[in-house]
Amino acid sequence: MKTFFTAVLILIISLCYAQNTITAEQWQEDLMQLQESVHKDFPFLFKKVTAEDFDASVADFNDAIPNLKEHEIRVGFNKIVALFQYGHTQIPYSNVTSKGVLPVNLYHFSDGVYIEGVYKGYEEALGAKVIEVEETPIDKALELIYPVVPVENAQYFKAYGIRYLLAPEVLHAQGVIPELSDTVTFTLEKKGRTFRHSFTVIPRKEKPRAFNFTLPTDNWLTARDTSTTPLYLKYMDKYYYFEYMEDSQVLYVRQSSVFNMDSESLEAFYKRLFDFIDTHEISRLVYDVRLNGGGNNYNNLNFIKGLLARPKVNTLGKFFFIIGRDTFSACQNLTNEVQRYSEAILVGEPTGENENFYGDTKPIRLRNSGMTAYLSFAWWQDRPQWEGRDATYPHLAADMSFSDYVSNTDVVLQTALDYTDDGFILDPMQHLTNLFIAGEFQQVKTDAFKIAKDQRYRFYDFKEEFSKAGGRLQQQGNLEGSLFVYQLMSEIYSEDVGTLFNLAGVQKELKQTEAAINSYKKVIDLDPQHILARSAQKQIDKLKQQ
Repeated sequence: MKTFFTAVLILIISLCYAQNTITAEQWQEDLMQLQESVHKDFPFLFKKVTAEDFDASVADFNDAIPNLKEHEIRVGFNKIVALFQYGHTQIPYSNVTSKGVLPVNLYHFSDGVYIEGVYKGYEEALGAKVIEVEETPIDKALELIYPVVPVENAQYFKAYGIRYLLAPEVLHAQGVIPELSDTVTFTLEKKGRTFRHSFTVIPRKEKPRAFNFTLPTDNWLTARDTSTTPLYLKYMDKYYYFEYMEDSQVLYVRQSSVFNMDSESLEAFYKRLFDFIDTHEISRLVYDVRLNGGGNNYNNLNFIKGLLARPKVNTLGKFFFIIGRDTFSACQNLTNEVQRYSEAILVGEPTGENENFYGDTKPIRLRNSGMTAYLSFAWWQDRPQWEGRDATYPHLAADMSFSDYVSNTDVVLQTALDYTDDGFILDPMQHLTNLFIAGEFQQVKTDAFKIAKDQRYRFYDFKEEFSKAGGRLQQQGNLEGSLFVYQLMSEIYSEDVGTLFNLAGVQKELKQTEAAINSYKKVIDLDPQHILARSAQKQIDKLKQQ
């Protein structure tokens, strides 16, 4: 009798398992459903990826599915949706962490990736720098997981993408580790010692969240000295708060969400904040949104209105706005508005969001697997399309090293507090543009070299901005102006293949044939395997035939 019931139980379990097993054909049906939904209802998402490239990736994935394991298929779906490169448009992280996550918290500091927090029992690894994941160097591991993340920009990957290193399913599917396993070994470096340490997965829900830092609990430890707490990590149970420094008369505000708290709405908070400003002497207002991942951007209006009504703080050199990699979504809208309408000096790291972006998603539930893809439908455009950049960049660059974090040294806040008007150029491209328009070309060269090498601008992509300026002048028919920009770039970025190729193109248009051939030759000499090297050789052949 006992044997009979055992057999029945096994049969029931087997049937349940069979019902939950998805065949290759059913996965392919789900992929077709996703593809059709995108083309039918979300064709506007083809902004950073073309419909042709998207369909080609779908076709390749469809062909591969019969030879893939389930976790590899799930990761593949994440990669398909990540092609759109909008952080809101995604299949959630939970889709690729069904087996759990490694019991650590990683953070990408200015000097590398460190284990910022650990689950109890892994204290030896706390505070160690990550050198390898299994046998894969950390930089290569980051490169391999990159396609799985719905990457808006490099900062988004630092903020939200690094957690994919803790998902064994992703690590295996992307070739970081050779076999899928619940245990993954890292090579670590700590206090001058290099060692290997193995970590075994825990359920994802057991990992606490505190704005990408570890919130110490009975089970979790942080590498940071917790005897004191820096202002940006105070009151983590609150979305927003402010603190007045009596001695310096600095008012510090941290807003880490654009949602309302149950205890106090944002409207009420703003009123309380501005009432305080109206009744106190304020030497500097430091407004910190470096941990703000967004919310409801309709809540931004009361802050902007209140700020613009108070020139006592909305003054150049008195208002500092701290941004960072976690600044995203509705807080990107807030940042756009602050930058456009106020006198704020932006401090910190670039934001994790494009200035113009797709947000607000609709769920697409796939019929067979039950997976849900969230596809964005709302285009938020705060800037003209030709001005929109991949992130908002700070006027003053500041980011933490691991030792800064551990010792609670807030270098970002200190940068705001230390700022003095000593001739620092807050808008370098506008400055150079004004000099160019005035015909002060030698000063453009002098200042461009100085600015491009200044570490305070290290997050500002001057090469990209110069290239855009040269391209605009070329399109407008101002070939001499474009030539000046590209020649300047070729002096500053003498090893950049793209710059030399663009320079050669303008020289060709100006009938400077010998100069164009020489520039194309430099492209080939710098990197013979580069795709532009082949194009350069074709251009040389054409020019020699003329």
